[in-house]
Amino acid sequence: MPKPESTGTERDAASPGTTPGSPSPTSPTSPKSIAVWVLVGLVGAIGWGVLALSRGEEISAAWLLAAALGSYAIGYRFYARFIAHRVLKADKTRATPAERLDNGVDFHPTDRRVLFGHHFAAVAGAGPLVGPVLAAQMGYLPGTIWIVAGVIFAGAVQDMVTLFFSTRRDGRSLGQMARDEIGPVGGAAALVAVFAIMIILLAVLALVIVNALAHSPWGVFSIGMTIPIALFMGFYLRVLRPGRVTEVSVIGVALLLLAIVAGGWVAESSLADTFTLEKETLVIWMIAYGFVASVLPVWMLLAPRDYLSTFMKVGTIALLALGVVIAMPTLKMPAVTDFAARGDGPVFAGSMFPFVFITIACGALSGFHALVSSGTTPKMIQKETQVRVIGYGAMLTESFVAVMAIIAASIIEPGLFFAVNSPGGVIGTTVETASQAVTNFGFAISPEALAQAAKDVEEASLLSRTGGAPTFALGMSEIFSAVIGGAGMKAFWYHFAIMFEALFILTTVDAGTRVGRFMLQDTLGNVHKSFRNVSWKPGVWLASALVVGGWGYFLWVGIKDPLGGINQLFPLFGIANQLLAAVALAVCTTLLVKSGRLKWAWVTGVPLAWDVAVTLTASYQKIFSDDVKVGFFAQRDKYQTGIDAGKVLPPAKNVDDMHTVVTNATVDGALSALFAILIIIVLADAARTCFKAVSSPESVKLSEVPWTESKIIAPAGLVPTAEEKAELAAAGLDSGGGRVKESLSS
Repeated sequence: MPKPESTGTERDAASPGTTPGSPSPTSPTSPKSIAVWVLVGLVGAIGWGVLALSRGEEISAAWLLAAALGSYAIGYRFYARFIAHRVLKADKTRATPAERLDNGVDFHPTDRRVLFGHHFAAVAGAGPLVGPVLAAQMGYLPGTIWIVAGVIFAGAVQDMVTLFFSTRRDGRSLGQMARDEIGPVGGAAALVAVFAIMIILLAVLALVIVNALAHSPWGVFSIGMTIPIALFMGFYLRVLRPGRVTEVSVIGVALLLLAIVAGGWVAESSLADTFTLEKETLVIWMIAYGFVASVLPVWMLLAPRDYLSTFMKVGTIALLALGVVIAMPTLKMPAVTDFAARGDGPVFAGSMFPFVFITIACGALSGFHALVSSGTTPKMIQKETQVRVIGYGAMLTESFVAVMAIIAASIIEPGLFFAVNSPGGVIGTTVETASQAVTNFGFAISPEALAQAAKDVEEASLLSRTGGAPTFALGMSEIFSAVIGGAGMKAFWYHFAIMFEALFILTTVDAGTRVGRFMLQDTLGNVHKSFRNVSWKPGVWLASALVVGGWGYFLWVGIKDPLGGINQLFPLFGIANQLLAAVALAVCTTLLVKSGRLKWAWVTGVPLAWDVAVTLTASYQKIFSDDVKVGFFAQRDKYQTGIDAGKVLPPAKNVDDMHTVVTNATVDGALSALFAILIIIVLADAARTCFKAVSSPESVKLSEVPWTESKIIAPAGLVPTAEEKAELAAAGLDSGGGRVKESLSS
């Protein structure tokens, strides 16, 4: 096939409609297809209609499920397809970096089913489980609207477009793309902001895992066993039975289920002490695992382990959705609570705008996803045309997890929700004080009901089990026990959910460490060219050590000191993540303009404008607000005044703690200001670059690699279409696709 002409704009794009398995935008649609999509649209519309018309009465959670699923289907079928075909013009004839640079370490063409699992597992960490639970403080409706609308028009768009542009740049990291395409000033600001924010995100996620697995032999054993199972799967696909994805999937899932069941046996056996680990021990093991997962070939551990965990993640969430349909639990949380207007909620302080959109990141819009989309995934994707299913599709799947999380939080009694998620300083330490405090919030619950809720799941107490994970586990146990086992199975399902959440998060830490390694190597490559080769072993080992050392240090100090380490930076998590999304959307918008797609720049420009409005508003309030529950510097002044008066204020227990709180608030306020300034610099430089590209198109320079013909044939979606099956059969390939000796068109 001859190389297309290079004009500096959309020069190497396939014409719309050439994506395998997708009909041309101008092709006629069958009556059957029209009927199906009208029905899907009606399901979603009816679901939203029921939610909108509710006036205080309890309604079934199944309506929320219908609204979300109908919206996802319409968004993927029409909006994602429009972006892939009309905006990006993904080219199935163009070789990806996985094909051109295949070295079996970081660059490796990976079956799109395995890669979908890896990408989903890498991006779906604590966020979609925890954020929506906490945001339920405002009621189920604000969070649900943001989760569904946010993912369709912002989050999934960011992931797909970032993946596309990184794929065309040899898998360059987000920070490096900013430097190459925006300019040295904005690029330098982006590199600093992105890497610093990433270390914070990884340490926070690791802290959640440590807290979940500490003193849990069941969880430690089951999750630990996923590592040897993944290694077996990697060698099976690479050496024993190459390409047998379905075969190894069945074996892997069977072994995973066995590991989960065996975890329960271990917890009840003499081996329980062996797998009962202290937090400090878990930190050491996690740092070691993060380093090993970062340096080993991606096919050996990271990709198969993430793929394996996806079966448990998606399978459990799908069963949870089925449980909602069967049990039909009602939404007990109000659609909108008074805290949405007052902004004085006990779970987190701040008004609905902007803090619901900060609290719910993963599941709607998350900057961390852009790091994965410009990290491991573009180095493994077989075809450009797969960006839709992997980038947009995996994000929709995560958003569905977030919907299930907000359902889980909203079907339990509101009084129990607030007793679980409010800090001890607000509700006290006994069921009597908690009952009184929650009743004062406007949600009555008796001390006996609080005690019984803990007894049902075999916990000593559920009071102030903050962080969101226990609440999700409670909701999950309610749904599953209503379908299987009754009240007697609540404890089993509760502890199963806790382990499930830990597995969810661990896959983000290992992939995130590898992505951090890529990012640091790209940055160091600006100083020493050897680092530009991301598989150069000295660079691999050095960068991996620096990344795990960074998040590992904050994690270790945080475990040893309740007010230190990552606990000091935890309040920055939400805003930092959304500021990262602003960088990603700014880079994507700039690239759309520079590549001659100005008329489509609104696709990422509109969500960028929204995200900037949300994050900079939140940053302003966190820096300048006089409310001590919101403003960092207001909190600092309060505790400094207490020190001057010789008082000790909670959560501090002594004068030293008071000084630590003052230091933490000062550092958090300063970092909030620094991150906001860096993002403003990135945005300003991006605007300058876009203006220059529009006013002087001849001056545009793209770092995009030249077009090279692909020798790989593979489906665009998870399931091959009839056209794709015929193409695969003609090349003598199975449904996984693969490389052919000569392209079919030559």
